[in-house]
Amino acid sequence: MTESQSVEQLCQARCVPCEGGVPRMTEQEAREQLQALPDWELAAGPDRIRRSWRVRHFRAGMEFFQAITELAEAHAHHPDLHLVGYRNVTVEIWTHAIQGLSLNDFILAAQIDRLPVRTS
Repeated sequence: MTESQSVEQLCQARCVPCEGGVPRMTEQEAREQLQALPDWELAAGPDRIRRSWRVRHFRAGMEFFQAITELAEAHAHHPDLHLVGYRNVTVEIWTHAIQGLSLNDFILAAQIDRLPVRTS
């Protein structure tokens, strides 16, 4: 992988279609890239990144999911979305085709961070 991208670079980038054949990020590469996204954490050994929010109410969670859906569709890169206890939202991102992390995951995470979300 090349050097880590800044949050501004990630927000300006587009996800590149991935059907496999791309090497997964190493744990060290992922940790370095996460420095640009301090609210996200490594998860699942570390093959994913995750962030959680506590939203104001159920509708706020669903509105946030709708905004994420639009963004994900535009990038053709789809995160796992979790809503538990009607206010606890978690987003997990990983590149399914390689069963691990790629730069696309960090691009999507940075852009999700810029979406409006009504928190408590």
